[in-house]
Amino acid sequence: MPALINPSILSADFVNLERDLAAIAAADYVHVDVMDNHFVPNLTLGLPIVRRIAEVSPVPLDVHLMIEDADRWAPEYAAAGAASVTFHAEATQAPVRLARELRSNGVRAGIALRPASPVEPLLDLLPEFDMVLVMTVEPGFGGQSFIEGMLPKIRRARQAIQESGSSTWLQVDGGVARDTIGRIAQAGANVFVAGSAVYGAADVAGEIAALRQLAETLAA
Repeated sequence: MPALINPSILSADFVNLERDLAAIAAADYVHVDVMDNHFVPNLTLGLPIVRRIAEVSPVPLDVHLMIEDADRWAPEYAAAGAASVTFHAEATQAPVRLARELRSNGVRAGIALRPASPVEPLLDLLPEFDMVLVMTVEPGFGGQSFIEGMLPKIRRARQAIQESGSSTWLQVDGGVARDTIGRIAQAGANVFVAGSAVYGAADVAGEIAALRQLAETLAA
């Protein structure tokens, strides 16, 4: 699979968000972190802003819901214009039903795991999801350091995806940068969320290209 680079606008300038969206036109998706100050101890943006982002973004929206009651709210973000909606396994009562509802609305359905959540309960259900997101930092804040202990988890997920024959994407979010993306790609991820590494670079488009090249060159 080609490496997909999804910059997180959590590291963008929210006062100049349209400008910072235009800056990542070379990316594959824009990663939109939605936080509710309940599931995680931070508050970002909600449906009206996501709807407006979808109207002006040069790339499709990869919405990551770090919110409670995902069963209720995830379909609303699909309706708001997201191309992909990822909800947390820890925040849903019926993950398969929710994934099927999202897919029926024409969007990709992803399921995310906190660092301490095991991937094993999902392995028999992989064909139900378009993407599995392995968090490699604790969700809720940008700029955290990559947790090396997540690499075996990524490997287990990739092995299960291959054995199932599914086309499920494997995404990693947290601490993705030039010095970590190679190890993450070698472990089996093919979708990479990078926030501060992209928006902190002097050449944003150049950084996206460099990350993509590193991931594809060093992938397993």
